[in-house]
Amino acid sequence: MTMIRLRATGTRTGFDALVAALHGVDGVERVEELADLMPHMDDDDSSSSGLTDDRGGDLHALEVEAPSPYADSVRETADDIAGRYGLVLEYVDEF
Repeated sequence: MTMIRLRATGTRTGFDALVAALHGVDGVERVEELADLMPHMDDDDSSSSGLTDDRGGDLHALEVEAPSPYADSVRETADDIAGRYGLVLEYVDEF
């Protein structure tokens, strides 16, 4: 079994489409969004505090479990959906 971990930066709509598409990939055993455990601190002393340009897209963490032969299909599907919805994906070994 292969565990694919990725971070997706972008809109919630795009992320939801990514999760739905990954659920549809043959061989996928589990798709799970992980809670964000990092505190988000806004420096009140910063001149850019609270500005819209100071905030990027939403960051989402996702784990996908699939047998090894299906891992490439999972990545290809994720990359395709990311391109359609303007998501930026980062594949990581651990969160």
